[in-house]
Amino acid sequence: MRHLLSIEDLDREAIERILDRAKTFTDVSEREIKKVPALRGRRVLNLFYEASTRTRSSFELAAKSLSADVINFAASGSAVDKGESLKDTVQTLSAYRPDLICIRTPFVGAAQLVAGWTTASVVNAGDGKHEHPTQALLDVYTLRERVGRLEGLNIWIVGDITHSRVARSCILAFQTMGAKVTVAGPPTLIPRGMEAMCDVAYDLDRLNEADVVYALRMQHERMTDSFVPSLREYASVYQIDGRRLGPRQVLMHPGPVNRGVELAAEVIDSPQAVIGQQVEAGVVVRMAVLYELLTGRANPKPALTPAPLTA
Repeated sequence: MRHLLSIEDLDREAIERILDRAKTFTDVSEREIKKVPALRGRRVLNLFYEASTRTRSSFELAAKSLSADVINFAASGSAVDKGESLKDTVQTLSAYRPDLICIRTPFVGAAQLVAGWTTASVVNAGDGKHEHPTQALLDVYTLRERVGRLEGLNIWIVGDITHSRVARSCILAFQTMGAKVTVAGPPTLIPRGMEAMCDVAYDLDRLNEADVVYALRMQHERMTDSFVPSLREYASVYQIDGRRLGPRQVLMHPGPVNRGVELAAEVIDSPQAVIGQQVEAGVVVRMAVLYELLTGRANPKPALTPAPLTA
């Protein structure tokens, strides 16, 4: 495997191999010296055009834990502010000869484009409302640790499906691992044709059927219109609170959480919630992804011409 641009790049065997390796890396995080020399001499470039706390910091920690050298690039305060294009930025930074580029941008397809402009491996850390494959991997890892196999599990993803790259990647990953997925939310926040991909619900009347409830936040930064009358009305119908969440159900959220909107405070801190475990899993899963992409790769070949970039 050379790049990780979509969760569709991975079959079930590949997902299980990455997650099994991530499990072996948990010992590293518990050591006094939290490093192994697996990627010593390798260079990882974090190229972020959008704000990020969890993803960026966990990729940096993952690379450093494997003894790779890390270069962090933020669009703000760089030549991007002067009008430099994504292609020119990538080609400029490629002069530093990175072995892997981890990229997050607001544009669908940007990671695939970057893969065609560099000889480095590329990891998609989020491209607009398209995909976020490593988030899906860490979510599968978290569920495996909590409940075991995902085979036959009933997972409900609730909230802003239309604008969520996490939803798309998680639906594919959960189904690949044998789970049944239902998405739920207002009709305005569920894409057309979603029924061809998974089950769809427009209310939470059957939420008690779920083994796992995965709440999503409203993606205001990617909205150009008003999709719900108000956050208060949205919360009254779709918020997961103590009345809606059963004691046997597992609660997930990719973060950051908007307390009082998609989740009530009482469930965020409840025993059912694995939100903290998702954050913890981010480092070891991304360590496994970096290891998978970079070990044994000596003479990379140029990528094929990618699809056009769309906003």
